[in-house]
Amino acid sequence: MARYKILDQHNLNFVTLTVVDWVDVFIRKQYKDLIIESLKYCQHHKDLSIYAYVIMSNHLHMIVQASEKIPLSDILRDFKQYTAKRILQDLEKNQSESRREWMLWHFRNKGKQNSNNKKYQFWQKGNHPILLFSPKVIRQKFAYIHANPVVQGWVSNPEDYWYSSALYYLKEQGPLVVNILDLGVTEGYFMPKFK
Repeated sequence: MARYKILDQHNLNFVTLTVVDWVDVFIRKQYKDLIIESLKYCQHHKDLSIYAYVIMSNHLHMIVQASEKIPLSDILRDFKQYTAKRILQDLEKNQSESRREWMLWHFRNKGKQNSNNKKYQFWQKGNHPILLFSPKVIRQKFAYIHANPVVQGWVSNPEDYWYSSALYYLKEQGPLVVNILDLGVTEGYFMPKFK
């Protein structure tokens, strides 16, 4: 799995965090909001720069960069531990969640397969990082991130999906303030145009 290692802890990386078994947890607003609040915490307390993101039903994509203070792998590890703990605690006590038993079964089953877990496993191992080394690759990842909800058929335009940075690039609105890459003039809002 060396190909999934973060090669440069403090440079621009595209990462994907995926729920085990692709369980659709983030169809619930409360869990998407928890992800947003946790990302805000990482921005303010761990110096994580977030340039683009999208929260899908069972994964999230981001373009991020860690400062020299804390390695990106440590930030992502802590983020995943915290969000998993909070979501699992909520699922255990939330009797009104219609898929509660089914989801907990998946998380418990994956937890049994991983000796690092005591009871559950929520996130898949790894973050599938891609070091962003050229304007072409950065443009491709920006477009990919913001097109995800359109490709899924959830919205007609990227900026119509609330849990994405596309709206922020267009109108500086949305649930999470992102860092704007100094890319010169933008083509639209999700396809940075480099000088």
